[in-house]
Amino acid sequence: MLNRIFPFLAWFERYDAVSLRADLLAGLTVALVLIPQSMAYAQLAGLPVHYGLYAAFLPPLVAALFGSSPQLATGPVVVVSMMTAAALDPLATAGSEPYVAYAICLALIVGGFQFLLGLLKLGVVVNFLSHPVVIGFTNAAAIIIATSQLPALLGVSVEKSDHHYETVYRAIMAATSHLHWPTLALGVFALGVMAGLKTLYPRFPCIVVAVVASALISWAIGFENNYNSAVANIHAPEVEPLLDKFNSARDATHQAAEVRARLNPLISAAEGWGGGTCTSCHAHREVSLTLVDSGRAAVDEKAVSTGNVLRLHARAGLLNQYLDELRAVASSARESIRKIPFEAVREADGSVHFYPQGRLPNGQQSDGNRWYIKVGDRNFDKQKITLAGGGTVVGSIPSGLPSIQVPKLNLSIFLSLLASAVIISLLGFMEAISIAKAIAARTGQQLDPSRELMGQGLANIAGAFTQSYAVSGSFSRSAVNIQAGAVSGLSSVFTSGVVAVALLYFTPLLYHLPQSVLAAIIMMAVAGLINVKGIVHAWRAQRRDGIIAIISFVTTLAFAPHLDKGIMVGVGLSVLLFLRRAMRPKIAELSLHADGAFHDAVRFRLSQCRRIAVIRFDGPLFFASTGYLEEEVRERVAALPELRQIIIMANGISELDASGEEMLSLMLDRLRAAGYKVAFSGFSEHVLDVLHRTHLYEKIGAENIYPLLSVAIDAVHTAAHEDILETDCPLKKVVQMEMLGRAFSRR
Repeated sequence: MLNRIFPFLAWFERYDAVSLRADLLAGLTVALVLIPQSMAYAQLAGLPVHYGLYAAFLPPLVAALFGSSPQLATGPVVVVSMMTAAALDPLATAGSEPYVAYAICLALIVGGFQFLLGLLKLGVVVNFLSHPVVIGFTNAAAIIIATSQLPALLGVSVEKSDHHYETVYRAIMAATSHLHWPTLALGVFALGVMAGLKTLYPRFPCIVVAVVASALISWAIGFENNYNSAVANIHAPEVEPLLDKFNSARDATHQAAEVRARLNPLISAAEGWGGGTCTSCHAHREVSLTLVDSGRAAVDEKAVSTGNVLRLHARAGLLNQYLDELRAVASSARESIRKIPFEAVREADGSVHFYPQGRLPNGQQSDGNRWYIKVGDRNFDKQKITLAGGGTVVGSIPSGLPSIQVPKLNLSIFLSLLASAVIISLLGFMEAISIAKAIAARTGQQLDPSRELMGQGLANIAGAFTQSYAVSGSFSRSAVNIQAGAVSGLSSVFTSGVVAVALLYFTPLLYHLPQSVLAAIIMMAVAGLINVKGIVHAWRAQRRDGIIAIISFVTTLAFAPHLDKGIMVGVGLSVLLFLRRAMRPKIAELSLHADGAFHDAVRFRLSQCRRIAVIRFDGPLFFASTGYLEEEVRERVAALPELRQIIIMANGISELDASGEEMLSLMLDRLRAAGYKVAFSGFSEHVLDVLHRTHLYEKIGAENIYPLLSVAIDAVHTAAHEDILETDCPLKKVVQMEMLGRAFSRR
């Protein structure tokens, strides 16, 4: 019982010094891969890189302690990171404090949902994400993730578009004129090192070599080259108005967002008082800063009546529109500032003056670098504007372990993140459980999917309290863990310990790591996600599955960066096709084949008996399929004018509900009234139980129910042919349609 609550206690059964040494080595090896990967994946998620290290600290330990797979390596993964960015991008600016807060809340919701599913043993809901949907989605996601790293790899800054392909186009066009060759060179160098070492030494942590080598090169050549200047030393008249525009939009955004947040509890209170009045009554346009003052006045009201609900919703809708406009203004100003290239002139007194490229005063000598104003998510200090004349590096990473903080989750945030959290939960668990099953098949260990789901959930919940974003099981790091000889989950404990030491003492060593190298790490990771053979295989297995995979692939690409829409299309299509198959199960008329079995007469071109029809029904007989079965039987009976006996082969009826039982009873009445005899063969015990409980068994008659089809045919054959001689009965002897056709032609 204790082992069930604390599964990690089983680690120490028959544990020895050799196992400890193996786990220690595996933990260290995985940590060396995890540290740079976690930083890269945090960048992919739109978060500062140290939040990736936070996600690599506590979640792997908790997942190992409470999961069922000792070798599963949990932590930041590429798909979940991309889904996190897709979920949060509409809500806040990447890297900002609100964005980070949303990411932590998302991890908490994901963890809570996973834990609840595991507790209720409802992990089967992951089956809604069918294999074709996942194949199509992951192939598209791999392309999206790889191309999303082009700006960092090329050393250009572009504003994200509502459509991913537009962002990629902007990056390529920016690179045609603003490409930073050292950034590209270091990124390509890292890719070459990782690809080469992976080919030559598959078990070696090649990422570590790429990170260390590129960081040393960056430090040695002075890759980062920033300079802080006052706006007075930037001789471009268009710059200061753009800075003012950006700062003003940012200030107004914070002010309006604060008022909008203060309106949320007021609206909830009013709706609770008024019985759930309309939640989408939003007014239109005419938005100005006076709206902020009116919103504040509303918040200050002490009593909220039912009559205020519509007014509050209208005000909230206006604020939402206003926030969207402000973000668009800030984004436009940001992009305009980033596009201006500068040349620097160093004066004799040591001061540096910046001029737009091509507009140097006569007689002035440029330093040879191309400079750009760095634009973040904070307001500009006009006395300290940072200009970049080199590449972008990771920069300063806060030292120390993450502090324990309670995520600021309210109903409004919960509802805005819920849909994305559900998808991330299912995708994350599907990835984790697939890896765990592969490990279990290799090691022979017992796997408990519900326990694993609870472990992943607890990892995300614990991570949310230590400033982590959503995590899942990692295929690459799990493979490294096994290859390194991990014996138990203690290897993940050691991995967390190494990450903790890195956070405490070694973060300054990562300062000079180029951002393009992190982009290269991400590109290298997603290369393994591209699986065209999987789509081809799905097409060969079932054409409809191939179509689902292709549609999931295309829609995910089309909707990017809103990945949830692409996967929802795939899931919706899978459900619709499932319902169609359930409502229209396969029905066939059978005849005897040369192999001695009864097969579909049409498919195998077999002749059919004129007096006996054998109809096979494959699928559950429930409310959605009853009409189809009855219609098919009626049509087939009408096409056989000499028919006397009908045999329903029921081996394929897996389920029988009240509607199905009622339909069988009515169909039996109609067929008997029309002069047909009806028999059944191959009822399962479950279906027989239903027949007995409803007394339909007695109505059919025990003499008309047979265990095997061949027995049923033998029993009814003579009576069905009393007034006709059928020498070559297709149910007794193989008769091919083609043979009959040639025989008739000779006559």
